[in-house]
Amino acid sequence: MAERVYCLYRVSTARQVDHDDKNNADIPMQRKACHEFASRMGWEIIGEEQETGVSGYKISANDRDKLQLIKKYAEQGKFDILLVFMFDRLGRKSDETPFVVEWFVKKVSGCET
Repeated sequence: MAERVYCLYRVSTARQVDHDDKNNADIPMQRKACHEFASRMGWEIIGEEQETGVSGYKISANDRDKLQLIKKYAEQGKFDILLVFMFDRLGRKSDETPFVVEWFVKKVSGCET
């Protein structure tokens, strides 16, 4: 049976949703990379959330609605792996982000970045 994967995509500014400073489409790029990785691993993506214009420095994990929703789903056992494009998509606060990662590692069977 394939692992059930939930994906989280995040960009800091609304303009990055479609294009970053190098004119790359950032959210679509994150989505494509995660889908390709999940496919190679034989995993099934069962859900995706996108945070648009959410600064990983300025906004606490506790105040990020999509992250809280994913945490709720983790507690309910709805997925096995949380997949993000890069570690910093979970957050950029050095005094907070490692604890967010630790929380997910304890709640789901896998945490992939």
